[in-house]
Amino acid sequence: MTAAPLASGPQGPDALRPLLDTVLDALREGAGARGGPLPAGGPDTVTALVRDALGEPLPADGDPDALHRLVRALAAGTADPADPLCAAHLHTPPLAVAAAADLAVSVLNPSLDSWDQAPAASALETLVTRALAAEAGAADALITTGGTESNQLALLLAREAHPGVRLVCGANAHHSLVRAAWLLGLPDPVVIPTPAGTLDPTALDDALTHLQGPLLVAATAGTTDAGLIDPLPALADLCRTHRARLHIDAAYGGGLLFSDRHRPRLDGLTHAHTITLDLHKLGWQPVAAGLLAVRDTTDLTALDHHADYLNADDDTEAGLPDLLGRSLRTTRRPDILKTAVTLKTLGRSGLGRLVDHVCALAQQFADTVEAHPGFELYDRPTISTVLFRPTAATDTTVAAVRRRLLNDGRAVIGRAALDGRLWLKATLLNPHTRPDDLATLLKLVDLATAAEGHTPA
Repeated sequence: MTAAPLASGPQGPDALRPLLDTVLDALREGAGARGGPLPAGGPDTVTALVRDALGEPLPADGDPDALHRLVRALAAGTADPADPLCAAHLHTPPLAVAAAADLAVSVLNPSLDSWDQAPAASALETLVTRALAAEAGAADALITTGGTESNQLALLLAREAHPGVRLVCGANAHHSLVRAAWLLGLPDPVVIPTPAGTLDPTALDDALTHLQGPLLVAATAGTTDAGLIDPLPALADLCRTHRARLHIDAAYGGGLLFSDRHRPRLDGLTHAHTITLDLHKLGWQPVAAGLLAVRDTTDLTALDHHADYLNADDDTEAGLPDLLGRSLRTTRRPDILKTAVTLKTLGRSGLGRLVDHVCALAQQFADTVEAHPGFELYDRPTISTVLFRPTAATDTTVAAVRRRLLNDGRAVIGRAALDGRLWLKATLLNPHTRPDDLATLLKLVDLATAAEGHTPA
């Protein structure tokens, strides 16, 4: 029997090269078959496509054409964030150099649960995470799978430093914070209404004045719905006054740190005890690329854990790094490589230009919406999210317009419920998108609105 080829080892490159050609060809064919930002026909059509390509999931005998057929089906059935008309979520098209670096991680398959499984990767992670933490005014950072895990870790560290701590956050906060409080057995969170979309310092001051015990305030730098940034300096001052711990969820807005023009919007970030960052948003990394930055490294001792086969005392005393306390996960791929390659390849200026471009694009799209009599703009964009809706349309019509575009495979736009109304959401994170693409998007929404029987007053 001939063994299946391995991706690594002396023969790895020769085994991979023809397979990479197969994958690239299948990606190109799938994109051509899709013909737009996502497949037309809705869930049933896509499920049928995948079922036909897959056939029997575990056949008695293997199929040498499976790689080509399944990659082609995935590409044909995907929502492609690199298409300018795919603009619903905080989901970026990854940079080619980052995806190429990620291939090396898959090939070498290191695991960051002990040094002897990932010697170079552990050293790289230490150097790069500390540099990124310093960029945010923190001392160290842990790699996570994204904003949700980072927020969960932030609450865990707060609970261990201040037993009985209670979360205080705005209604604009990411859902993962309240969920993490439930998961960790914390007291019921205090959720402050945010009618203006951001956490109001006066409302926070009133809440903190009437609460007892250790408190953790969670502020947001880049809300999921509208990309809004809480008034971080004022909130940080209140936390100092009331002796409350401060966590800032900057999963979306943290990428503004790379831009000289937009970095001042994050003033106040350095006062946080913990900060959520997420470079598969404004960092253009393949998922996953999250971090939790910490101001006080002694907080991380709460994660210390011993397993003799991974971090035996005599090994650590002999100088082998202990990696087990760097995450709640055990097996963990070195996601830091793609980020390190990106930072070195583009530099601060290159990443800053990407950030500046998508932010400017959002302003241009907002101008176009404002100038169009058939649409209403929610507000000027803070980062790169634009909320709009057909003038005088009902929420039912707004929802139907979005679904029509999805089912037709014409455009992927999001939805957000704010100000008592439903809005269409364009999250502009593709640095190759141009104003003409957005004019096309608006035209498609206009046509879909008319198809739903709505005529602007």
